Amino acid sequence: MRGNNKNLKIGAIIQARMDSTRLPGKVLMDIAGKPMLWHVIERVKKCKKIDYIVVAITNKAKDKAIIKLAKKCKVKSFAGSENNVLDRYYRAAKKFNVDIIVRITSDCPLIDPKIIDTCIKRFLNEKCDYISNCFGDKVTFPRGLDVSVFSFSVLEKAHNNATEAYEKEHVVPYFWANKNNEFKIGKTIQAPADYARNYRLTVDCEKDLVLIKKIYKKFYKTNEIIDTLKVISFLDRHPEIAQINIGYKQKPFK
Repeated sequence: MRGNNKNLKIGAIIQARMDSTRLPGKVLMDIAGKPMLWHVIERVKKCKKIDYIVVAITNKAKDKAIIKLAKKCKVKSFAGSENNVLDRYYRAAKKFNVDIIVRITSDCPLIDPKIIDTCIKRFLNEKCDYISNCFGDKVTFPRGLDVSVFSFSVLEKAHNNATEAYEKEHVVPYFWANKNNEFKIGKTIQAPADYARNYRLTVDCEKDLVLIKKIYKKFYKTNEIIDTLKVISFLDRHPEIAQINIGYKQKPFK
């Protein structure tokens, strides 16, 4: 991770909380001897186009444990609304003067820094307001490699104008709706052939965690991050492992 633009501050905001509805406390659950969020942060640090990282937690007392982890990882943290994640993102970005926000979730321990950098590069090149590799149901990457990039100005518009509960809970649906054609939405980034799979590499339930732990047991080495393409190749060769969490349905926005 290093600064790459003297005029624009690019910040990854990782949303995290202890009260996950389906797997409470998952962000601090152990994977290969480290909390899951630790792995997410370390992987985001490998990005070449991100200036700094903010972990955006809720203001509930139990989330103070996440603040302690953020400090150990030497990244910033911000505490805000539990249910209005849009407001939490807006206030975190405003506090740290972030011009371009990269949205990452804390349950993606195989998030790929190369894909994050690709999304940022496309955002800058296309001069759009919002771009992603996971626009609604148009997802060609494995779940868990999800990245959204947007400017502070459109985040502020969404924050000021969103009215629906799901628009506030999930941050990005207001951009997707683009009700008044007020945003320039970049074309959804499609997965290259070597990434294009429907594997679940996120952690939303116990079976997801079982799969991720198996992957980390095989590939993880201290002071290194796992190559996502090696994981995909491994799952291609071992469909019985890939099927551990097959059939799980992603939680809908509405």
